[in-house]
Amino acid sequence: MSDRSVPPSIMRRLALALVMLIPLLPLLPVVSGAAQDKLTVTMVTDTAGLGDQNFNDLAKRGLDRAVTELGVKGEVIESRDAAAYIPNLTQAAEQSDLTVGVGFLLHDAITEIAKQYPDDEFLLIDSVSDAPNVASVTFRENEGAFLAGVVAGLTTKTNKVGVVAGVKIPPVIRYAVGFEAGVKSANPKAQVVVAYADTFDDPALGKELTLAQYNKGVDIVLPVAGRTGIGSFDAAKEKGEGFWVIAGDTDQSQLGADHQLAVATKGVDTAVFTVAKQVVDDQFQGGEQSLGLKEGGVGLSTPGDHVAPDVLAVADQYKQAVIDGRVKVPATDDELKAFQPVAADSLGSATTASPVSATPTS
Repeated sequence: MSDRSVPPSIMRRLALALVMLIPLLPLLPVVSGAAQDKLTVTMVTDTAGLGDQNFNDLAKRGLDRAVTELGVKGEVIESRDAAAYIPNLTQAAEQSDLTVGVGFLLHDAITEIAKQYPDDEFLLIDSVSDAPNVASVTFRENEGAFLAGVVAGLTTKTNKVGVVAGVKIPPVIRYAVGFEAGVKSANPKAQVVVAYADTFDDPALGKELTLAQYNKGVDIVLPVAGRTGIGSFDAAKEKGEGFWVIAGDTDQSQLGADHQLAVATKGVDTAVFTVAKQVVDDQFQGGEQSLGLKEGGVGLSTPGDHVAPDVLAVADQYKQAVIDGRVKVPATDDELKAFQPVAADSLGSATTASPVSATPTS
């Protein structure tokens, strides 16, 4: 065989080129396994879908945060009707590392699909699945609603407040029951009127039900109805000054800031982000998590500062009593019937507020 060794001059040039490249190595892109295999989180809505300016949009906010902060790929599949739950969840499971079922109404469907995909990971909001690969996050909405009820009871000028609810499912019932318990504790003279729309997707009906309550003397309404609750803000704006809405789940100032008295908050967005992070960190755990005032899962906020400071002081007093276990807020209709209203002056330190007025800003 002939000698085909590389001439020394060529070797010197190659060596020089390599030396010149060494300082540039840190600048070259490195493609890691994580970058190649970006995790996918797919959210399947209930029938209200995106744009409800409430529950589904709140879950989407948590997904968007996961995309921004965790670098996951976020997808959304909207369910036009209940028949779409199974195919939508199946599609999500096929394409995702985490499938999120948004709402109590997806319970049966996500449980069925999770058992068909035992190696996949799922999150169910507002209900508890017995599938071991489902993280089930529920909220003690009754506790946050109780504080909203305290605010309503001490703010109403007519001693008549209302609830416009969607479908009669446990999370909605907890809202309505907790709200009434708070109203009765703060203001035993106040009456609470409850109407169910039997849908989460009808703003016109929400407006009709809210106007009916306003026209019968109600001056503060808590809508717990998804997209249907948009109609409550429409009704308040139509009626004008002195008619209030307490938003459920999230701040809805964009619908009528001058008529939003307060917000009974619910951390759906935090739940979505937290479980997505668990998947990213390879720390996912199935099973139930119940979040209330103690865990920061629900609460009360007042974005427009329409609530009097002394009323907020009483609400804070009740909040601590619930956290401490001194007040057990009812969560069902039967528990509400047995509930004995707890007067603020029986709790201790804070000064009891008298009913006060609140005026929309112009």
